[in-house]
Amino acid sequence: MASTKANTGVDMLHGPMAMKILLFALPLMASGILQQSFNAVDIAVVGNYNGPAAIAAVGSNGAIVSILLNLFLGIAIGANVVIANYIGQNNDRGIRRSVATVGVISIISGAILMVVGSIVARPILEAMSTPEEVIDYATLYLRIYFCGMPFIMAYNFGSAILRSIGDTRRPFYSLLVATAVNAALDWLFVAIFDMGVAGVAIATVIANAVNSAIVIYVLVRRLPEPYTLHPRQMHIDRRDMGKMLRIGVPAGLQGMVFSLSNIFIQSSVNSFGADAIAGSAAVLTFESYCYYIITAFCAAAIAFTGQNFGAGNLQRCKRVYRLSMVMAFVGCAIANLLIVWQSRACIGIFSDDPAVYHWGAMRLHTALAFQAIAVSYEVSGAYMRGFGYSMLPMVLTIFGTCVLRLAWVFFVVPRHHDFVVLLSIYPISWVITGILVTVAARVVQRRVFAHHLAVTVDDVEPTVRV
Repeated sequence: MASTKANTGVDMLHGPMAMKILLFALPLMASGILQQSFNAVDIAVVGNYNGPAAIAAVGSNGAIVSILLNLFLGIAIGANVVIANYIGQNNDRGIRRSVATVGVISIISGAILMVVGSIVARPILEAMSTPEEVIDYATLYLRIYFCGMPFIMAYNFGSAILRSIGDTRRPFYSLLVATAVNAALDWLFVAIFDMGVAGVAIATVIANAVNSAIVIYVLVRRLPEPYTLHPRQMHIDRRDMGKMLRIGVPAGLQGMVFSLSNIFIQSSVNSFGADAIAGSAAVLTFESYCYYIITAFCAAAIAFTGQNFGAGNLQRCKRVYRLSMVMAFVGCAIANLLIVWQSRACIGIFSDDPAVYHWGAMRLHTALAFQAIAVSYEVSGAYMRGFGYSMLPMVLTIFGTCVLRLAWVFFVVPRHHDFVVLLSIYPISWVITGILVTVAARVVQRRVFAHHLAVTVDDVEPTVRV
């Protein structure tokens, strides 16, 4: 296998892991925060120049974007697992095939999302009971935003390749440049050219184009074999694509259904008016920031478990799970408490309207303050996916978060039309889902440890379970 650890990533197979997991996760956290900052900067700029209706239009679209995006982000997780398994097995041929397959999948997924997103934007907003003063702005923002989906997919699938070899720094540097571009163009288009919501959407598309261009350059020109992406040699290998889909589609469906439940919650939020939408959107930005701490350690759990499972290092897999869980919980809990402590300053970044703060503060104290509980099921699910078990965490998470939240929205909220009652389902669902998925992870771990066979064949497929 080509030596890449010294130049491009982290050696996941040897030596102490705590610091390596942290160093792997930190750039991912920063990358997630920068990605979310695209939307946060958009909200802040239009909020200061165009008011609460513009904040609501830009900030209430996260669930709609996620429901369409998550399926393909799940497939990127599958790609990460497959490549990481091949690395653990020292299988250069498998790595080359899977990298070429990922390149084609990213192009196809970006085109699909661009077309579908532009078509369904307005119908979904109408189904969510988006207020009249918001819906035209929100539709305009979404349709322009989805024009940038090919760039978003190129970045995310490219980052999946880099994560599989332990390189999380260069995707972060790429996002750092793109975030600066986005902020500068937001100010130019809104403050100078008075383009409003359309201006911040166009700025985001351009910034995503810059971001994807940098990552593609790294994949094509800066990686050694067998990790190099050769554009003229891109093709779909059916075996590798099948493995990526078997792992990634359940993860993506979980994200889609999760986002669907959040759409119904957002619809209930919309019933409280534009100020509630704006306040909730402002706090949702900080919830996303904190969640990136969780997802960073989830990515670490997937990559480290995938490589060590491929290499047959099962005891190291167990340590990966424990370390990722502890680090994610401590990091998220600290971030949650700091934001709640500084609630007025945080919400004030987006709006100084007292009504917006009123609604935002309720969301902070009801949902975000308890967000660290979600670590229990997110990291446990990531651990199982590192072994190739993707269906089980999907089913349990859909039940524990999505089904319960939908039941709450349809049966509890109509009887008690109160904002705090609506949002209290978040910590309730986190606790229930955490118990279910953590127990499942323990069962899967025992099964894998009991049945694992050391494999030395040159071109072995990663094990995929349901």
